[in-house]
Amino acid sequence: MQAICVACIAIILVIGGLKWGQPIIAPVLLGVTLAVVIGPAARAMERLGCPRVVGALFGLVVAVIAIAAVALWAGPILVDLLNALPRLSDAVRDWIADLTIALRGLEDLEGQIAESGEEAVEQAMPSVIDALWLAPNMMAQALITIGTLFFFLLTRDEIYQWAGRGFADRLATADRAVSHYFITIGIVNACLGVAVAVVLSLLGIPDPMIWGAAAFLLNFVLYLGPAIMVLSLLVAGSMQFSGLMILAAPAAYMCLNMIEAQFVTPSFVGQRFALNPLAVFLAIVFGLWLWGPVGGILALPVLVWAVVLSKACMMSEEGSAPSATVKPVKAA
Repeated sequence: MQAICVACIAIILVIGGLKWGQPIIAPVLLGVTLAVVIGPAARAMERLGCPRVVGALFGLVVAVIAIAAVALWAGPILVDLLNALPRLSDAVRDWIADLTIALRGLEDLEGQIAESGEEAVEQAMPSVIDALWLAPNMMAQALITIGTLFFFLLTRDEIYQWAGRGFADRLATADRAVSHYFITIGIVNACLGVAVAVVLSLLGIPDPMIWGAAAFLLNFVLYLGPAIMVLSLLVAGSMQFSGLMILAAPAAYMCLNMIEAQFVTPSFVGQRFALNPLAVFLAIVFGLWLWGPVGGILALPVLVWAVVLSKACMMSEEGSAPSATVKPVKAA
């Protein structure tokens, strides 16, 4: 009983420390995750005879270019989204007012909803002072992430050797699994985003590029991301169409997501190993609660890395070669 109490206190202290140390721990873990994902590129440079520092710099440049490309690609979409917020807020406000009046017959609620809608938009838009205050913090966290990424690529072998020769091999196996999984999933999610944008454009949904970008990003957050997309498309369809056409956009997205989850991803990732859906769901929820969007993004890589590492350790003890392929089970 005493050991259980000590373990519970230790877990609470660790969670509290992670919550309190978010400004430093989150960017450090993000840098390590990025280094693990792009590690094969750095190792390829080393195998070509380049010094290790050149491989680390190459991996850093690849990561920065990829992030910059995503930022440049998403920048105009975000600007369009910000410009569309007032129009979207008015549409949602009118839709909620009509629905409330139809269900409850309270005419005076329309004015209250209108006021609350305007206040929500004002609160959602950051002020200039907030932006000026957040800019240095974001720059510092970006520098922490970049520094962690570079130095982890530069000294990864030494870091793993501190854990011992046998355990270093298992860490390398887990690294390859995480890198293989997320590079593949990134390509698959990009294709899904393009497909969603094309289908919604054919259906006549406004701003299909924004929806495609949202599908690409949210599909990294298993279960919760697709659910948010379905609910959002249901609202967008109800504002754009009437009758059964309201269900056209969410139904089209669900079909595309089902094809991706049940056929495309298993074909490219493999089915040798599967994560428990409950573990994936709880890890993402815990990450979102702990660190917000960054925690939600990091939850799955950390879970995949931990499960593959434990799998490699067990298979190593049994004397068989560890598998480096992971596929989380996704709901249709």
